[in-house]
Amino acid sequence: MLKNRLVLIVLFLQFFHLYSQENTNLNIPKLTQTAFAEMSFLSVKMPSDEKNLSLAGMNFNLYLNKWAYAGLGMYGAVAGERGGLFTLQANAGIKKSLVANIYLHTGLHFGGGGGANAPDGGGAYILAHLNLGYQFSRLSLETGYSYINFFDQGNIEGHQLNVAIQVPFSYNYASFTHAEKELIINENITDSDWYQTSKQLSFLFHLNNLYLLADQDDIEESLKGETIRTAGVELDSYFKKNTFLFIKADGAYHGIQAGYMDIVSGLGHQLVFNAQRTRILGKLGIGAAGGGGVDTQGGFVIYPDISLEHKIFNHTFLSFDTGLLMSPNARFAAWSYGLGLKQHIHLNALVSSDGKAFSSAKFRGMEVIAGQEIYFDADRYYEDTENLQQLFVQLNFYLSKNMYVSGQTSFANFGNAGAYAEGIVGGGITTSSGFSNRIRLFAQILTGAAGGGGVDTGQGLVVKPGIGASLAFNDKLGIRTSFGQVKSIYGELNSTLINLGLNYRIAMLSAK
Repeated sequence: MLKNRLVLIVLFLQFFHLYSQENTNLNIPKLTQTAFAEMSFLSVKMPSDEKNLSLAGMNFNLYLNKWAYAGLGMYGAVAGERGGLFTLQANAGIKKSLVANIYLHTGLHFGGGGGANAPDGGGAYILAHLNLGYQFSRLSLETGYSYINFFDQGNIEGHQLNVAIQVPFSYNYASFTHAEKELIINENITDSDWYQTSKQLSFLFHLNNLYLLADQDDIEESLKGETIRTAGVELDSYFKKNTFLFIKADGAYHGIQAGYMDIVSGLGHQLVFNAQRTRILGKLGIGAAGGGGVDTQGGFVIYPDISLEHKIFNHTFLSFDTGLLMSPNARFAAWSYGLGLKQHIHLNALVSSDGKAFSSAKFRGMEVIAGQEIYFDADRYYEDTENLQQLFVQLNFYLSKNMYVSGQTSFANFGNAGAYAEGIVGGGITTSSGFSNRIRLFAQILTGAAGGGGVDTGQGLVVKPGIGASLAFNDKLGIRTSFGQVKSIYGELNSTLINLGLNYRIAMLSAK
């Protein structure tokens, strides 16, 4: 009899614990971050009699309060003679309302980049602007003065007008301390702040091929008939059930001398059949491409594509795609084909777009790290070996409490290698928080495409292991540092590295 009573007590305590956990997790605070995406354009006067360099940019900025912001962005050449020039930058600025819907916007970009044999020096540059804008209901338009200077021994400097379109948006999140907490779906979910319709995203990692159909037959070393092997990532954001915006970035790792890169964004639509296990997607995008000896003229490209996806387990799909990447006049054209793995994610809600509640949901940790990195004694093709510095951005998505997958990009800004850039992926493991939940140790390994700037990476494939530590200032911000090695598989680059960055951490609710 005593034994039976003890069993009942244990079962009651377990049920009470589970019930309490459900209520506690359902009441995890839903926080909101306001932000805006900016698409901008400027035409920069170049030295001598060279055509103006036209740059198109995409920036994502988070509001720190009602008028100040910080963020990250990229620019790419779309007209002129430097197709293949790309930059990465950190942003900070102020947007202040003046009267009615008119506002003043001043900001500063600091970053690195270059390419296409441009006079970019080490790659470091600043871009400042002072604009007047008008706020419409769903977007804003602005224009004004801007100043750009590749100040580390570069020869690109100009005063010019710029124009920009800004689209406000916001996202929900929870404190990073709630990562890996699970919401058990029950009849009480309508009482939760998270009882709302989900936002659908998908992440694709793919290996692609560009078979060059045309590459200026009139130049001395045409690459027509060559195949460029690229690796890249794509993000799709659905604003309707089957219609989405996408952005993708690819870099060469084999087939030609390292340095080729393309960044494309646009609109897509999918057809779903076979009990939602198979999808056909059509996409049309525009963007910038070039580098690695591939002459895309000004750099502007269009990208029509058709993809076939089939579910292999849960929300993971195998993707096959084929399309064209070409300049508008078709002097550069490439047949694009490849395969990849895509993960579909329903974010920050407990209800799907068709009104049905999900069966389970869990908070997943996410980190964005932005900072400065040094390669010591980086080997060059033709110049003397010297240190290389670069601005880097890394995104970590946690699969569990102690394991994450990563994507990292970086662009040189000091060290006489302005066109050098990387696009690499991988993963890592981390300890649980110690020392008052502030310090974590980690180890990671990344691999992918790198090249440009005369740095000897051969055809572009590099591997980059490292170890490090992070220190949290609070539940959102901290610093992160690592020490490691970068090694080219086909080239001579083999350098010790160290970096330091600002770490932004949140948790996003992933439902299924």
